[in-house]
Amino acid sequence: MGRCAEAELIARYAKRIGTALQITELPESGGKAPLPSGLTKTVALDEGGDQLSSVAFAALLSAWGDGGVREVRFLIGAADGLTPEERAAADCTLSFGKTTWPHMLARAMLIEQLYRATSIMAGHPYHREG
Repeated sequence: MGRCAEAELIARYAKRIGTALQITELPESGGKAPLPSGLTKTVALDEGGDQLSSVAFAALLSAWGDGGVREVRFLIGAADGLTPEERAAADCTLSFGKTTWPHMLARAMLIEQLYRATSIMAGHPYHREG
């Protein structure tokens, strides 16, 4: 059986990003995230989070990089969402709107925004304003 369309889209954007990108899927219970390597920021994806424009998202990632952040982790909740502890431990909470998105679509939207942010930071014409 082939991969789902969302997985193919995620793989395509991951290849375009080209930098060290690791996607780790944890089981719904009992999973442990890999240990941080160096200065790490954690972003929780949650409907109650901040809604940033693509330019503002790129600026946030750029500022973190300029400040010495070596790794940014993005948390996408399982069917029941993130735990209050996961939300509280995050450095930033980001929202793709008030609607609920299936996990794979949220992952696809996130990786596209990561690619868009790297394009904005590099001055690449992928992102168009206005």
